Formats: sequence, C-alpha cells, structure tokens
Amino acid sequence: MIINDIEMQLVKETYSINEIKVGMSASYSQTITDADVKGFAAISGDKNPVHVDDEYAKASRFKKRIAHGLLSSSFFSALFGTKLPGKGCVYVSQNLSFKKPVYIDDTVTATIVVTAVDTEKKRVFFNTYCTVNNKKVIDGTAEIYIPSKDS
Repeated sequence: MIINDIEMQLVKETYSINEIKVGMSASYSQTITDADVKGFAAISGDKNPVHVDDEYAKASRFKKRIAHGLLSSSFFSALFGTKLPGKGCVYVSQNLSFKKPVYIDDTVTATIVVTAVDTEKKRVFFNTYCTVNNKKVIDGTAEIYIPSKDS
C-alpha cells in the first residue's frame, strides 16, 4: 500500500497549527441504527415523527424513517476532536447543506478536508461532507480554532 505524505501525517493524535497542511483529510464511517436515531431524538428533543414513527414516515415523501441531518453531521465534530486537528480544538463555525436523506441502516461516511490554514489566528478551514453509497448527502464547510498549548 502506498501512503502519501498527507495520509502518513494522520497517524498522530493531535496536530499543531504548523503541522496542518492544505489537502490533509480524515474520514469516519458509521451505520445508522434505530437506536442511534431514537437516542439522538431523546438527547436533542427532536421527536419529529418522520424520524421516530414508522407509520407516519411511510406516508411521507421519504416512504420510511429518516435519520436526523444533525446526527450524520455530528460525525464532523468527532473527526475534528479526535483526528484532525485533534484534542483541544474548538468549532468556530459550520455550514451545512442537506442534499439527500439518510435512512436507518445506511452507512454514512463523513469526510473533512483542509482547505486553508491561518497560523496567525490559529484557524483551520475545511470542506466537510457526508456520503452514503458514494453519493453526497451533506455538504458544507467548517472553521476550527486550535488553542496554543499554553492557552
């Protein structure tokens, strides 16, 4: 297996602002379960029946229950906090465009890609997207702040 420099760098747990380069990326995949959707509904308070009620969802335009869009997009936060940049980083902003529904039993792959680094302000900018079966279901951008170790 050939690993390029950018992929090789992602073996670290946390990156300083000076180690992050445009093009670096990380991904995370998870299959959405009934328990995930119900748990997210309980935590978020979003008990919209299109997410939690089979009968209601059958009559919807989706024909079956769909996962909350913010459930899938929450995988970006997991990537930022555990892979790139890693521990200690903080969200500044995230924008999202929901392209297609995610259904229970779909496997969602969330990907983040560095598009710019502002070392002076300690900000990293990302393209963010989720796919199911190689089709984009969520598209967006994010800005992350990386505090210095002495902050």
